[in-house]
Amino acid sequence: MLVTYLEASRDLCETDSILFGAALAVCRIIGAKLPVAGRATQKSSAIPAWRKRIEDRIAKARALIGRLTSFRSGNNRPRIMRTVRMAFAGTNISLFQPDITQKLTERIDDLKQKIAAWGKRIRRFSERSRRFNQNRLFQSDQKRLYKSLERPEVCGAGPGPDQADTVAFWRGLWSEPVNHSEGPWMEVVASQSASVTPMDPVTITPEDVAEAVRKAPNWKSPGLDGLHHYWLKGDFDTLS
Repeated sequence: MLVTYLEASRDLCETDSILFGAALAVCRIIGAKLPVAGRATQKSSAIPAWRKRIEDRIAKARALIGRLTSFRSGNNRPRIMRTVRMAFAGTNISLFQPDITQKLTERIDDLKQKIAAWGKRIRRFSERSRRFNQNRLFQSDQKRLYKSLERPEVCGAGPGPDQADTVAFWRGLWSEPVNHSEGPWMEVVASQSASVTPMDPVTITPEDVAEAVRKAPNWKSPGLDGLHHYWLKGDFDTLS
């Protein structure tokens, strides 16, 4: 059946549509999962339980630092006093001893160091997870990887530049005569390049294309037409 439609094909676009339809029919027959437009294909990554625990510790430590700093500044409200007593529980430190300010400073510094260590652990995990996901995406879909690496402020979907302004800008650069300073080193380079033999023109034959397609993976990263290399390998004679 496929040969009949391919023989009646009039152009490359129609041939591509026939091959794509055949691939879609085969996928439906074998029960392969197909991406659906408008539906997210990636599962939302859940936050690990250990990371949630560390984030809770960081939040509690920051709140405790705020209470200790407030007490060191002279705030003696009962709620603040109760929190400070809990912070020094089991240390034999009294809130009314002469060096309490130094003890508060040491306790605050200790909490800040713990917060820095916890944050570094989270950043190390995030960096490792990001590298792992990028490596896996590079193996499965390079196009989506490169698209995810694009900066939105550079590759945004905003309005394009005005055509007249663009033409005027480049015309001002390339149409105006400029006297370049040519040093003696340019003559040396020109004399050295005079003996270089020009490369023969490259002619790409259908056999070269067939060989390149033969080495390509079957189901990896199709082009803009969405057609995998598997279908091009089987019907290359028809396409040529």
